[in-house]
Amino acid sequence: MKELAVIVRHLTTQGAQGAVLATLVTVEGSSYRRPGARLLLTANDQRLGSISGGCLEEDVLVRARAVAQSGRAEVVVYDTSSENDLVWGVGLGCHGVVQVLLEKLPAQPAWLATLTANLAARRPTALSVVWRATDPGLLGTHLAPTLSSLPADTGIFRQTVEPPISLVVFGAGDDAQPLVRLAKEIGWHVTVADPRAAFATAARFPSADALVVGPAAGLVARVGLGPGALAVVMTHHYVHDVPLLRALLTRPLVYLGLLGPKKRAEKIITDLAAEGFVLTAAMRAGLHAPVGLDLGAETPEEVALAILAEMQAALTRRDARPLRERLRPIHE
Repeated sequence: MKELAVIVRHLTTQGAQGAVLATLVTVEGSSYRRPGARLLLTANDQRLGSISGGCLEEDVLVRARAVAQSGRAEVVVYDTSSENDLVWGVGLGCHGVVQVLLEKLPAQPAWLATLTANLAARRPTALSVVWRATDPGLLGTHLAPTLSSLPADTGIFRQTVEPPISLVVFGAGDDAQPLVRLAKEIGWHVTVADPRAAFATAARFPSADALVVGPAAGLVARVGLGPGALAVVMTHHYVHDVPLLRALLTRPLVYLGLLGPKKRAEKIITDLAAEGFVLTAAMRAGLHAPVGLDLGAETPEEVALAILAEMQAALTRRDARPLRERLRPIHE
């Protein structure tokens, strides 16, 4: 979750003195955000993150200033399940009930160092947010292992904070630049890999988390793709795409895409088979070629949007149909 990483980075570099953290801990019915959404109000009124589409924030900030003064954690309930909310409430119209915990942070939150280290090392972190307790001192965010047995009526929101989604872009051409920028904007960890050192540079990809250069035949091994990663091949060079795809097809990726026309992809697959590569049905089904959703994209930015939209659908196991055609709730 990008906003939590932003909040952690701010607290690590600027300190937490006087800051109030708002955490969305429960949702009943419909809500713009899900449990785990966070908003930080700093001592100088800087806002980081969000807990709604913008309709709760102003009220939360007023309450957060009061919590900053008193030092006492508070749970705020927003009930938008009635049409009357449009008249006397905050006007969400979401038809749900949400609860938000407001906690004043100490100068050095006990969970901050561990969460910072785990995010840097791409390790998960188990957090527990106590929002109802007979002991008011327990209210707030904790590292899950530090909490001993608690009474049965304790209200706890448990969350495993996973490292950012990993995307590897094989190919550092001009059309890869908007793809990297957009992926970073949504909070992913992005690696750019290319056999050409002149293309994969920090000047061309200032927001990339890592740049890897090496021969195409060994480039996938140099990157070190994990099982939950996303990858797209867009070198525009057949001689590079063939060895890259040969290595990537055997990896347990969430998503694998190949830029270029369908006929070009079929030729690469045919040539791999002629070399003795055994392409299973699962490999073939998992290859998105041509890459991206059919959005009518033409410009590099539009193509990047189409690619990221298809990746997001693969991550969440959705079929990318219009929401108006969805018969089930948006959030499972």
